[in-house]
Amino acid sequence: MSIEKATFGAGCFWGVQELFHNIPGVKSATSGYAGGTTENPSYEEVCSHSTGHAEVVEVEFDPAVVSYEKLLETFWANHDPTTRNRQGPDIGAQYRSVVFYHSPEQKTAAEAKRDELGKSGKFQRPIVTQIEPAPAFYRAEEYHQRYLAKHGRSHCAI
Repeated sequence: MSIEKATFGAGCFWGVQELFHNIPGVKSATSGYAGGTTENPSYEEVCSHSTGHAEVVEVEFDPAVVSYEKLLETFWANHDPTTRNRQGPDIGAQYRSVVFYHSPEQKTAAEAKRDELGKSGKFQRPIVTQIEPAPAFYRAEEYHQRYLAKHGRSHCAI
């Protein structure tokens, strides 16, 4: 069995983690931080807007069971990719819409889906989702892992 990684930022990582965790073929979905300048940042540092990190979910998946394209569909369908640095009530660069790709194939697939959605007329505004090479991933504090499973859905916009 070959396991691959995918990394998505779609606002508050609590809801994003639950979305991916429940997809058959996903082996793990871990809340964390990526795309900033500070090594191993804390939640407080990320929320201070001084590190440049996004709240992301790193997904480990079995491509024989679930395709990267299916993960992209889940990503695009469950947040607003037209709002820069915002998802619902959450405002700040840590809530930006971003795909961090782990291979040239993932980059191509993410760009193709973005372009397809942009031309579809589904959105009134342009898609602002960033598509960038996967940087270092820093696991979020334990209390953020599976947060909605522990505390309920009323704690998140997704």
